[in-house]
Amino acid sequence: MTPSFQLIAQTAAGGRRGRLHLPHATVETPVFMPVGTAGSVKAVAQETLESLGAEIILGNTYHLYLRPGHEAIRRMGGLHKFMSWPRALLTDSGGFQVFSLNELRKVSEEGVHFRSHLDGSSHFFSPEHSIEVQIALGADIIMAFDECTEYPADRNRAEESLRFTMAWARRSLDYFRAHKDEVPWHAQGEFHQQGVPHPRGPRGQVLARGVDPSSAWVGSRNPQQLSARTQSLFGIVQGGMYPDLRRQCTEQLIEMEFDGYAIGGLSVGEPRDLTLEMISEVLPLLPQDKPRYVMGVGYPDEIEMYARMGVDMMDCVLPTRAARHALLFTSEGRLNIKNKQYAEDQSPPDPVCDCPVCRRYTRAYLRHLVQAGEPLAATLNSIHNLAFYLGIMQRVRGSLESAAAPMTSDH
Repeated sequence: MTPSFQLIAQTAAGGRRGRLHLPHATVETPVFMPVGTAGSVKAVAQETLESLGAEIILGNTYHLYLRPGHEAIRRMGGLHKFMSWPRALLTDSGGFQVFSLNELRKVSEEGVHFRSHLDGSSHFFSPEHSIEVQIALGADIIMAFDECTEYPADRNRAEESLRFTMAWARRSLDYFRAHKDEVPWHAQGEFHQQGVPHPRGPRGQVLARGVDPSSAWVGSRNPQQLSARTQSLFGIVQGGMYPDLRRQCTEQLIEMEFDGYAIGGLSVGEPRDLTLEMISEVLPLLPQDKPRYVMGVGYPDEIEMYARMGVDMMDCVLPTRAARHALLFTSEGRLNIKNKQYAEDQSPPDPVCDCPVCRRYTRAYLRHLVQAGEPLAATLNSIHNLAFYLGIMQRVRGSLESAAAPMTSDH
């Protein structure tokens, strides 16, 4: 059974309230996905993410391939079990990281030769190998291998990059369709032929009949049992900052019939109005019954705007990266907690925020942690910023549902 997207309601402006049914969880959309580059969201434990309401997080194929290795993760039952995360996961293709290596890579029609940023060792990613690695990791959603066009890029460069992306999209899809049953949870027999899960714990241990599998999860209070659904593969729309190339790419990807569609190649240095223009160009072309994912965005006001336009999924490292640099996002705007004015400020970071940090700690204390170089600073700042981002999406979902016309069977 393939994953499915349920469109619950839609506004006149295009905003969508939906539900994405995946093997490990049902995800309410629009959704913001925290980024867990190397199998963890930096400075934040999995149980904390659960308590904040994160339904799906991101893993990075490039980093996990290099360390600890996709085959090691496969042998341990997949990324969910390895990192003890019972909810949904998405992995990127590794393309963005590989192409950001600049002098350490060489691109051809076959794929990309590159050197590890860790030890300089040589590696090769083809579309087939990227999908092979992602199947081994076992995320609920995986991404086609693509070339992220840099900014600025002239017309010839954007066209060349798009040729690679389109050829690689077809190869990614062909390999996925031939090998999608090799995910760790299928390979380890976690489903009956009828699609009913065997009673197993998260580390593969067989449980006695009648034992709740959720009780075997470490650090999880409310895990999801696996459904009989398979992974889903999303295609990625590229084309640089050229609207006609974006349209061309979108139309060809739709013909290939991916499970969902992402808009990539954004937040690479272009001005914000150009980002908005590219998203606005692509969104109306995408199928109504498939999820829409804008990759790598953005600031709080951006994710709210894009969600109200009809984007279903977004991810960004910004909330945790900014937190590690003492920048907090609040209802009053951005707050640099390092500033001297907060040295004796006894108010919470955000007076209207109900996150664990704002309920307990003061601006003065957070500033002290930063000034003292305490690791706890990154943790508390990250928790607040993630709660702020997730809270935006929760409010937007409620707003869309109340303002939108419910979808009927005719849609």
